Amino acid sequence: MFDVPFESLYIWTALSVAAVVLVGTVAGLPTTPVPDATGVADTVDSVAVADYDTTAEHPLEADAVRLGSRRIALRNDGGTAHAAFAFGPVTPTTYESRLGSVALGAQPSAVFESPAAFRAAVGDARTTDSSWRPVADTLVVRHVSWEGTDVTVVAA
Repeated sequence: MFDVPFESLYIWTALSVAAVVLVGTVAGLPTTPVPDATGVADTVDSVAVADYDTTAEHPLEADAVRLGSRRIALRNDGGTAHAAFAFGPVTPTTYESRLGSVALGAQPSAVFESPAAFRAAVGDARTTDSSWRPVADTLVVRHVSWEGTDVTVVAA
């Protein structure tokens, strides 16, 4: 009936294999973009350089965060992104801590017994090793001054 050249069989086989490989490659690509660590660092830096007490929030589209006094890392299914703070060191904290209460708007005098206790908490937070932890939906950053302690508190 049809006289198919022998070479055509090889061509069709090669095209079929290539199509399967292409589909497999596309299916394996991440569907989530890598988190925007640079945008987060820019938000932190904009608050850190303020001459007055100010607060900002930045939404986080990540599953985990690693927050240090000089850099941040965000991780999700799309990958991991890192960014350094240009104006640091900042004071990393969690929402559940006393410094987290300050980041969320409480006055340091309402949370700490004295300016010395506030200063000590800031020092401890800056020297604590950062590790990966689950992330909240929003990062909150607040620049605050109290009795000679001028800090940028970052809660995530």
